[in-house]
Amino acid sequence: MSYVVNPAPVPSVPVVGTSDRFPVHRIYCVGRNYEDHAKEMGFTGREPPFFFLKPADTIVAVNTGETGTMAYPTLTSNLHHEIELVVAIGTGGKNIKAADATKHIFGYAVGLDMTRRDLQGDMKKQGRPWCIGKAFEQSAPIGPITPAAQAGDVVNAEIYVQVNGQDRQRSNVAKLIWNIGETIEHLSAAWELQPGDLIFTGTPEGVAAVVAGDTLVGGVAGLETLTVRVAA
Repeated sequence: MSYVVNPAPVPSVPVVGTSDRFPVHRIYCVGRNYEDHAKEMGFTGREPPFFFLKPADTIVAVNTGETGTMAYPTLTSNLHHEIELVVAIGTGGKNIKAADATKHIFGYAVGLDMTRRDLQGDMKKQGRPWCIGKAFEQSAPIGPITPAAQAGDVVNAEIYVQVNGQDRQRSNVAKLIWNIGETIEHLSAAWELQPGDLIFTGTPEGVAAVVAGDTLVGGVAGLETLTVRVAA
C-alpha cells in the first residue's frame, strides 16, 4: 500500500526483559481517582469515573536507567506533574467485568500525566473541553513496561514522584477510588479496548508546578523507575 504522505511511526514503549517493544494504540486517562487529589482540586466523594485521552504520540518512552527529556510546552506558565500507575492492555475486549480484568493486562509501568494547569483551568471555567491542557506533545512520559507476572503486588504498591530530589507526591495504589479492575470495567463499557492501549489510572495528592531544568523521578514499587528532565 502507498500513501500520499509518509505515515507516522508507531509509538512504542520498552518492555522489561526483552528487546521487543509495546506498540501504543490509545492512551486513556482516569480523572480524579484518588480522594485526596480530588479534594485538592476542589471535589469530594466517590464520583463515577470519567476519562480523557491523549494521542498515542504524546508518550516520551524512557529506557531503564536512562533520563528522558521533555520540552517545556508553549502557552503555559504552570506545568504540573501527575505521577500515575499505567496499565498496558495485552488482550482487547468490550464490557469486561472487573473480576476478569487481569486477563486483559499485559503489564504495568510508571507514567507522568503532565498538565498545562492554567490552560486546563481556563477551559473548565468556560465549560469547554480541556484537551489543550492535557493532550500536548510529550505530555505522557512513561518508563519501561514490566510484564504482569513480574510486577509483584502493584495494587498495594507505594507510588511517588520527586522533583530535584524532594518528595512531591507519595501515596499508595491501594488508595485508588476506582481500582484497576473497576476502571477497566467502566472504560470497556464506553470503548472497546485494544491490544496496545495504555490506561493512566489517576494521580494522588501533591500535584505541583515544575520549571525548565527540573528533574523528575517517579516510581511505583516493583516497577522500573521513570526519570525525566524538563528542558527549556
